[in-house]
Amino acid sequence: MAAARSLIRIAVNVALDGGMAALSVPVARFLADPAVPPYHPLWTIPLGAAALLTAGIPFRLSLQYWRFAAIGDLFTVAASAALGAALFAGATTLAGINQPNPAFPVILALTLLALLGAPRVFYRWRRGRPAARPVETNATILLAGSIEDADLFIRALARDRRQLFRVEGLLASSDRQTGRRIQGYRILGSLDDAAAVLEQLRNEDRLPGTLVFVTPELAGARLARVVAEADRFGLQVRQAPRPTALADHSDKPRPVELRPVAIEDLLNRPQVPLDRDGMARLIQGRRVIVTGAGGTIGSELARQVAAFGPGTLILLDNGEYALWQIDLELAETHPGVNRRALIADIRDESRIRAVFEEYRPELVFHAAALKHVPMVEANPLEGMATNAAGTRHVADAARAVGALAMVLISTDKAVNPTSVMGASKRLAEMYCQALDISARTAQQGMRCITVRFGNVLGSTGSVVPLFQRQLARGGPLTVTHPDMQRYFMTVREAVGLVLQASVLGVNGAALPSGEDGGIFVLDMGEPVKIVDLARQIIRLAGLVPEQDIEIRFTGLRPGEKLFEELFHGKEPPEPTGYAGLLMASPRTADPAIVGRAIEEIGSACRGGQVKLALTLLGRLIPEFEHNIDGSAGEVRA
Repeated sequence: MAAARSLIRIAVNVALDGGMAALSVPVARFLADPAVPPYHPLWTIPLGAAALLTAGIPFRLSLQYWRFAAIGDLFTVAASAALGAALFAGATTLAGINQPNPAFPVILALTLLALLGAPRVFYRWRRGRPAARPVETNATILLAGSIEDADLFIRALARDRRQLFRVEGLLASSDRQTGRRIQGYRILGSLDDAAAVLEQLRNEDRLPGTLVFVTPELAGARLARVVAEADRFGLQVRQAPRPTALADHSDKPRPVELRPVAIEDLLNRPQVPLDRDGMARLIQGRRVIVTGAGGTIGSELARQVAAFGPGTLILLDNGEYALWQIDLELAETHPGVNRRALIADIRDESRIRAVFEEYRPELVFHAAALKHVPMVEANPLEGMATNAAGTRHVADAARAVGALAMVLISTDKAVNPTSVMGASKRLAEMYCQALDISARTAQQGMRCITVRFGNVLGSTGSVVPLFQRQLARGGPLTVTHPDMQRYFMTVREAVGLVLQASVLGVNGAALPSGEDGGIFVLDMGEPVKIVDLARQIIRLAGLVPEQDIEIRFTGLRPGEKLFEELFHGKEPPEPTGYAGLLMASPRTADPAIVGRAIEEIGSACRGGQVKLALTLLGRLIPEFEHNIDGSAGEVRA
């Protein structure tokens, strides 16, 4: 059926092109010499059609889509017209017919170009012209982004007859384009001129209802500034589909669906340069294990590690469904990577040793942990057994099989902890630091690299997915305290920097405190107030905070504090010379002492002795001030 329709369209093209070519003969004759009868002899008229169609065969003239006619297609028309005119002139000369004047072949070629090209241009314009639509204030839009992406968006909008948008103008990426026009729409200024442009539009009573970002790569501080200005003037903000989705490659173009701007785009920072070649040399061909591979950090580690071609990638998690998801994803995206998906609990020491002895990993990325502060407060023994004892099981097993390096994923909650989760992660840091110092001192053995950072956007149990679920239900959005703030980073950026730190640690780069168990700390930028984050999410959904959606303060929860910290007072930050990475001066202890203490805590956990386990944890972490019911968090801040 589709093939038949295609043949019919080609036949229509042949008929139209032949008809225009036939008409061009008398028109060209009249233009060359009005005194000569234009239709004599009559057989030259079908000859003109035959000449043009023959000339168009090598250029595939009749296979053109008129609705997609572009400059390249007009060149094809011009070449076919020139060759067709030459063929016609040659055939008539051989037949003994005198030309009206010596310039007739050129006149015929130009006539053919006009009669063949004009319908194509008109048809393309007619199909691409926006349909007459009712103009409503809330249906006017202001575009923001590159002119190339704006051009694609305007064309897609013209094809989508369901949309009622009227473009008011464009904020371009560069101020050098101000004042020019694209498809008739004026470039009003650059993205940095958003405030002035919106003020002018308001004064002229032309303020649009929506600001549409047409460039998907626009993110971070520049995007946030434009969104803030749009919010100040009462505009909704939306994101256009990606340019690849807007390109018209079919007879039934896709509808233009605007979507909300993602909060991740606002908080995202410019990508720091990473040593991809160094990562490839570290990972390629090696046996790599990722614990907690089904979690947010673990799964992203698995994705990025898989991209560097490890010899074997072992995915380890105690959650069957999460493990199945990441294993299935990697099977589709990296089918050539040799993978093993293992269900195992890092609290089970014998199981972890057996896994490591069987696969003998060379690199270990330890992301498995219990990270949700209130949940760990409600289940403190599980938190300590996982985060402290479990980390020791993994580290000891990796060292026993001669692993090159183990990378511990830590958290800002380990600094001056007020929660069991934070204190148990600090204990894990201490053990790994102690092991690393021992390896450095002996100049052999496994490197133990610790990387500390704050919240990652969209992680399991984090605040952004919670807000989005609450917003979908109509609110309220719950915030524990109006002054609470946290560090945020995208998971992709965080994992990229973890791999960068791994390269530096394994290669023995000259780093401050690098030989003394120093901890890599990711540069998280400035902390974000959670209530501001909630308001921003509401605004991005096109709603008004406190008017359309309530924000409700619920009070600090057990273990929480208002402000997280990346550095303890006795471990001041030191630059590493690598973008995005800092280093915390070490506070270390003897690995044997820390190991025995962790064993005692593990024994207390197995025996269900909560009070004893917490007492032992407090002795090892003197700065641990347990905020048992949430009341101490605000006082400490």
